[in-house]
Amino acid sequence: MKRDRQGQFHGLQREGAICMIFLALLLPSCAPSYSDRIVIGSKNFTESLMLGELLAQQIEAHTHLKVERRFYLAGTYICQQAILAGRIDIYPEYTGTALTAILKQKVAGDRAGVYQEVRSDYETRFGLTLGPPFGFNNTFAMEIRGADARRLNLRTLSQAAVFAPQWHAGFGYEFMERPDGYAGLAAAYGLHFAAPPRIMDLGLLAPALRDHQIDIAAGNATDGLILAFDLSVLEDDRQYFPPYEAVAVVRQQTLQQHPEVSQAIAALGGKISDQEMQKLNYALDGQHRDAKDVAHEFLRSKGLVQ
Repeated sequence: MKRDRQGQFHGLQREGAICMIFLALLLPSCAPSYSDRIVIGSKNFTESLMLGELLAQQIEAHTHLKVERRFYLAGTYICQQAILAGRIDIYPEYTGTALTAILKQKVAGDRAGVYQEVRSDYETRFGLTLGPPFGFNNTFAMEIRGADARRLNLRTLSQAAVFAPQWHAGFGYEFMERPDGYAGLAAAYGLHFAAPPRIMDLGLLAPALRDHQIDIAAGNATDGLILAFDLSVLEDDRQYFPPYEAVAVVRQQTLQQHPEVSQAIAALGGKISDQEMQKLNYALDGQHRDAKDVAHEFLRSKGLVQ
């Protein structure tokens, strides 16, 4: 479903209106940051919550600051507006998302280059900075059922494009709207599905795929349910997606007031591999464990907390 310029304009208007509605509902209930408190936000999916909890416990363990958790703040644009307004001090983000969705730059660059570009622009334009990468690259993952991948001998998106006209797709709202999302992917691979993609909550995509409600979904490479549901990730063989290294976005004013926060966040740099993040997500989504317990066990295993 390719969109013309007018369609893109109206899409941005609708997206902006949704952001304003969420901000009106969420932000008045958030008090501004205080000198003895750090407010950590997250987006509305499991991995963002998990990273937010890891940040919260790390700061609690290595500073004397209180940490307020303000998780599930919808998507990228809401979190960005919240941190710019000073309603939160820190939230987990991805370099590729920041590059394309916030900075509106083209999909390009290696991991180090994208990180440096985003960090520089965030500091100059927004008064924000990035912590060091956590260690994993959570790129978009185009997922199909493992049984279908084996039956059709599919490994790449280019191979899957041949079967796309027989398939029904399911994507999240952001993936449908953002510049590194569906429209560009469809153009890069010549994807045409049996019907317009279903727009679904991110948490519903994997179960819908497993239950044959859809045939392909845009998930994340570190989804905990990939193994649990026997899903197969198609290789992005044309390298459409940029790197999506997970990082903490932090207000520079917060670090000026509390330089010890920078040290606490830096200790998480490079500590989480792709496989470890997938296990953390599975502990929440597959085993239904409490995020605080899972985060504490992980930090302890890395020698970061007692």
